Amino acid sequence: MEFKEIEIKELNINPFSLIGDEWLLITAGTEGKFNTMTASWGGLGVFWGKNAATIYVRPGRYTKEFIDSNDTFTLSFFKEEYKKALHVCGSLSGRNTNKVEAANLSPIFDGNNTYFDEAKMVIVCKKMYHAEIIPENFDNKSFDEKIYPAKDYHTIYIGEILKVLIKE
Repeated sequence: MEFKEIEIKELNINPFSLIGDEWLLITAGTEGKFNTMTASWGGLGVFWGKNAATIYVRPGRYTKEFIDSNDTFTLSFFKEEYKKALHVCGSLSGRNTNKVEAANLSPIFDGNNTYFDEAKMVIVCKKMYHAEIIPENFDNKSFDEKIYPAKDYHTIYIGEILKVLIKE
């Protein structure tokens, strides 16, 4: 099956189950060099009048280097049958392992964007804003201990959604 670009308002999804339960791959980089990581945190909405996606990436993740050095990133969503592949991409580091190969995924290189042929939906985003989570801004201080015992605070990235691709 081929990907087809659709208007974002045609989407009929539940972002809570799509992101929190089904997970996704965040990917940045080009054919020459890219990396991907599994995520189960994120959001979809509107920011500064633009359709936007929000992702969260810890500083130690190899994919962060690619997000920081590229203008765009992609979010790839998969059917349940790919949950094992997503687990592989979330548990191995691309620094020393070809986790895409280990997960048996097929990258598609589309200009400066990389996503996967096995995905059911891809969202292509252009970075708009990023900021570090800082402990001084926690309204509930227990999250600092619970989520960040190693003090490895996420970077929040907000990207304008440039296009949505779905498999027909």
